[in-house]
Amino acid sequence: MTNAFPINYSLYLVTDATLAGSRGVAAVVQAAVAGGVTMVQWREKRGNDRAALARVQQLREWLRLRQVPFIMNDDVDLALACDADGVHVGQGDLHCAEVRRRVGGERLIGVSISTVAEAMQAERDGADYLGVSPVFSTPTKPDAPSAAGLDGLRAIRAAVRLPLVAIGGIHAGNAAAVMAAGADGVAVVSAVMAAADPCAAAKKLRAAMGTKRGL
Repeated sequence: MTNAFPINYSLYLVTDATLAGSRGVAAVVQAAVAGGVTMVQWREKRGNDRAALARVQQLREWLRLRQVPFIMNDDVDLALACDADGVHVGQGDLHCAEVRRRVGGERLIGVSISTVAEAMQAERDGADYLGVSPVFSTPTKPDAPSAAGLDGLRAIRAAVRLPLVAIGGIHAGNAAAVMAAGADGVAVVSAVMAAADPCAAAKKLRAAMGTKRGL
């Protein structure tokens, strides 16, 4: 479970099968972890239950051997079935308190927020970390709220004590500024999932973040 090894939020990868293409999600994730990804969130359409569970369990086991937490996006049932390390929910998903009731106290719960009010509410509700989404506009979630920007991220940082993972339009060119604004980590989708060399892309992000945070 999650408390069996340290949680490192610094480089958080969210999967996307379309961006992974013929390489497959697992291959891209494995290359990205070799480059320095520290957490992985599975965000895919469920499809066939048995096939989905088999794929997820295999990747979860590979990640656990490397002490990389595996987070399930929204799907509590699948998270429990594959023994994921946590669940991440958005504002329109199952409420944080209900997720906690179902998954227990050992698994991580992340909540996507975009305002100070949402951040404070999620902290009261018992979230373990917050996904500040989006910091910058991003094509991977066209229905996302308005971008918070670095000023919005700073305001959220000042309002809550929970770890903040910033997501939305983040790449090696702006990752250091995001960390300097108060994030504990950056979450990326296309910057790694769409990269021709996911390992090199992850290393580049880590290097960029390290210029501000010494990672």
